[in-house]
Amino acid sequence: MAKSIQIIATKKLSAIQKQELLKSNIGVIEADFIETHNKPFELKDLNDNLIFTSQNAVHSVLSNPNSEKLKSKNVFCVGLKTKILLSENGFNVVAYTGYAADLAEIITLIYRNESYTFFSGNLRRETLPKALQDAEVKMNEIQVYDTSLKPQKISTAADGILFFSPSGVESYLKENTIKKETCFCIGETTAEALHKITKNIIIADQPTVEDVIEDVITEFGYKQ
Repeated sequence: MAKSIQIIATKKLSAIQKQELLKSNIGVIEADFIETHNKPFELKDLNDNLIFTSQNAVHSVLSNPNSEKLKSKNVFCVGLKTKILLSENGFNVVAYTGYAADLAEIITLIYRNESYTFFSGNLRRETLPKALQDAEVKMNEIQVYDTSLKPQKISTAADGILFFSPSGVESYLKENTIKKETCFCIGETTAEALHKITKNIIIADQPTVEDVIEDVITEFGYKQ
């Protein structure tokens, strides 16, 4: 009988997501390698449009007692789940993309004369702010959450590792090494964090956890 496949997820998966893997005879070891916390902030000096690049930022802003007054503004965001969360909470999302670089392109090409407030985390990438700055788009930034690394040692051997952010990669590598495991990445930016470590990388077609899991099942689910 073929050996069962074992993978490591660098963040906790939902019951449904795990079920999909287990149905394909793929075992999962999961641990949160990063933690996010809302941080106190003031809603002042806001520009006409808002930018969100993560659900964490949306959750933090929604916890602010004055968040209702933001709903009159147009929103630009990264990620389908971020868009859904914003729309369900009464925000008007004008444009959303899978990646920050694509959002920066849309803003600088089509909406460059507008002004923006970017709700960010402490470990955010430079991609979006730099692109807007280079194009002389008016923008300010309010940090609304903190991400901290939670490195931990995983002693179990695995066939694959699931990564969902560059900081998740950084945290995992503090206590673990990557040898022959296949690395499944939620997107290009996450994969970039691995490019000096391994060539054995599969990037999801769409940057969602579900797409990452689909890739794992395609890769391992039928080799039993």
